[in-house]
Amino acid sequence: MADAAFLAEIARRRTFAIISHPDAGKTTLTEKLLLYGGAIQLAGSVRARRNQRNTTSDWMELEKERGISVSSTLLQFEYGGCVINLLDTPGHKDFSEDTYRVLTAVDSVIMVIDAAKGIEDRTRKLFEICRLRGIPIFTFMNKMDRPTLNPLALLDELEGVLGIGAFPVTWPLGSGEDFSGVYDRLRKNLHFFERTPHNQYRAPDRVGDIHDESVRRQIPAHIRDPWIEELEVLAGAGEDFSAEEVLAGKITPVFFGSALTNFGVQLLLDYFVEHGAPPQPRMSVNGPVDPGDPDFSGFVFKVQANMNPRHRDRLTFVRVCAGMFVKDMVVNDPQTGKPVRLSYPQKLFGQDRESLEVAYPGDIVGLVTHKAFRIGDTLATDPGIRYDEIPRFPPEAFAFIRNVSAAKYKQLRAGLDQLLEEGVIQSFSLLDGSQNATLLGAVGQLQFEVVMYRLQNEYGAEPRLEAAAFTHIRWFAPGTRKEQLSNVYLGPGVKLAQDIRGQIVILFPDPWATEYFVKKHPDLKLSLVSPHEVSAAPQG
Repeated sequence: MADAAFLAEIARRRTFAIISHPDAGKTTLTEKLLLYGGAIQLAGSVRARRNQRNTTSDWMELEKERGISVSSTLLQFEYGGCVINLLDTPGHKDFSEDTYRVLTAVDSVIMVIDAAKGIEDRTRKLFEICRLRGIPIFTFMNKMDRPTLNPLALLDELEGVLGIGAFPVTWPLGSGEDFSGVYDRLRKNLHFFERTPHNQYRAPDRVGDIHDESVRRQIPAHIRDPWIEELEVLAGAGEDFSAEEVLAGKITPVFFGSALTNFGVQLLLDYFVEHGAPPQPRMSVNGPVDPGDPDFSGFVFKVQANMNPRHRDRLTFVRVCAGMFVKDMVVNDPQTGKPVRLSYPQKLFGQDRESLEVAYPGDIVGLVTHKAFRIGDTLATDPGIRYDEIPRFPPEAFAFIRNVSAAKYKQLRAGLDQLLEEGVIQSFSLLDGSQNATLLGAVGQLQFEVVMYRLQNEYGAEPRLEAAAFTHIRWFAPGTRKEQLSNVYLGPGVKLAQDIRGQIVILFPDPWATEYFVKKHPDLKLSLVSPHEVSAAPQG
């Protein structure tokens, strides 16, 4: 039977990601949650002036230059008696792989929606991934300090487009320049906010009772009267807040506010800590594994090199699923089955790190190891436990990479090898010998920009990219040899290649060529992802 203190530590973990369409304010909200959580004292800004700080979660120099998140980041802090593991994710679709991998490691999600635009395409896709995984979702309607859609219309869109029940926990008082507070519908309190210099500090908060006439007189009549009517409409809907339905993914609690001005952020954080999901059982290939099980197990969902240029090392991100992680513990090597010691665990906060002695289910551990663990690897004291959590993706963009300077070949090779381990890109070589350059595949074009930037700035290489005329890739069945395909008509612009594991792939210039080949050769079985990868790639 599990120790009560151990179970109590599990119960106070809250591990979540923030998802959104690009520019909905996801990274700004991340920063403000850290501010209200006491993890930082001064909030930075993505659009920071030169004398201000950069956003804490954007640690890579490219992120600071571009003002976007291109890599997921872990930020751990304590608040309200809970241990918060916050994972900031890239919003752009070109970095879908990183975002989807992060979603395998969390127990809840905060979905940020631009209240002026409503539900956008990227938000819809990420929501569907969360729904498929059964992840509870909290919704933050952001940018209420700007002109927005009608709040009731935003609720209708949530329910109509996403097909989930929406319960507004807070309700905005005004919008745009008139946005001055939110009403907590559960605690029956009206929160008035005031701006702070550069929005870097917690917004002063005055709490009042809307039934108090002196409070009502503070609200201009042209705002107060329709606002009271909206509250009456919500009250007449007859819906009740249910923590159980939130955890079951049947309803999403909705919060209104402005991450930029800090309005409504603390209410979101307080309710999330109270009602967010603690660590949940995880499905292994042999059935569910309860977080309270005594045997340690976890899985690798991210590998990242050079997070701190002073160390120049490789960091492996592990989600602890069950049991207690202890420094220097021994687990089975997922590749060889031999014992391997986990000697240098780290607690992470963006780019910063400190040594860690123990971790509990729900925590994310950073491992500094000479052993090159792979994304998707299971680390466990029981060799019978194996998780199958990580989705795999077929590349949709291709380019040849060449070495400009022969003197920098080692730097290019070392950088490419590391980026391949991180899962940033995939690598192929054409079988007809028409190109002596390496063919790279990525989910989106922006990933190539990241590759070039990191090769140049982290490894000192001098690479050159050349666009390749491929848009689709398929893998042949395991064991397929080049000789078996020597008499097969491929079609114009179609090429055979092999991946880094020696598996034969076929590259197509357009969807028509793909359909033509499949129709002409029904006996040849093709897969969207490598046959070595047991997980299916998300579609769409």
